[in-house]
Amino acid sequence: MITVDFGGLDIYSSFTRAQADARSNHWKNMLVIRMYAINVVLWVYYTFRKIGSVLFRKYLLSDKGAISSLLESLYPLATDKNLIRMGPAGDGGYLVPDDLENIEACFSPGVGQLSGFEKQCAELGMKIYMADKSVDHPGETDNRFFFIKKFIGPESNEDFITMDDWVSSNIQDPGSDLLLQMDIEAHEYDSIIGMPDELLGRFRIIIIEFHRLYHLWDPVFLERAVATFEKLRRRHSCVHIHPNNCCSIFSYGGLDIPRAAEFTFLRNDRFTNSGFVTEFPNSLDEDNMNHPHIVLPECWHASNT
Repeated sequence: MITVDFGGLDIYSSFTRAQADARSNHWKNMLVIRMYAINVVLWVYYTFRKIGSVLFRKYLLSDKGAISSLLESLYPLATDKNLIRMGPAGDGGYLVPDDLENIEACFSPGVGQLSGFEKQCAELGMKIYMADKSVDHPGETDNRFFFIKKFIGPESNEDFITMDDWVSSNIQDPGSDLLLQMDIEAHEYDSIIGMPDELLGRFRIIIIEFHRLYHLWDPVFLERAVATFEKLRRRHSCVHIHPNNCCSIFSYGGLDIPRAAEFTFLRNDRFTNSGFVTEFPNSLDEDNMNHPHIVLPECWHASNT
């Protein structure tokens, strides 16, 4: 009995040990398979992420050289016309060439709370035309301001008016010089592209705040920006750039791009070129807002050559 009982216990013990070993081997095998599967998944993930990153940079991002070429074409020129500041000390003030005599009118699409720039233009004898559908009237009242509650757009209708229609309905002399100061929150690209060359050439001085410049890494946006600036450069040259410190600099791929910047252009027949501007900021530049100061990055002017 005892022997048999012990034999039975031995048999049972051997059986349970065999089960335990089999179960242990099963879990070990499962663990090995699981780890192998995880490694395969990780390899696929990182491989395709790397491939995807390469493809993304190659096919979905703008070519860095194309962006750099655009920036080089906009290097501000030094001219025989000194820059002066017009408007308030902060936002709404701009640097313009001291070439303001006999300009018939200032067209100012995009109306803010401050109108110091337009007031100074009026004091120089310019007629002042302002347009903005988003507000009911300019932030400052002045009987020299002619305001319409419309956006600038590709066609004229109840809510929009083209630059061509706006100018022609107010200015009778087709040969007079004009000034354009535009701040229309990223609609400036389409507005310039859609403007007739003859009308654009009538503006002796053009000041435009260009928005969303960090989108230059988007090939579609870059194409639109290139078309805009190429059209401006047919008859005008950039003489000043001031980054708006409302937002930080966007840095990628070795290029530092302000998210928004104010550009000043002067018509080519109005100046003698004496090279490039190499020092920024200009002593007359002022921060737009009470945010960290921003200096125009070197890739935007000739001091990096």
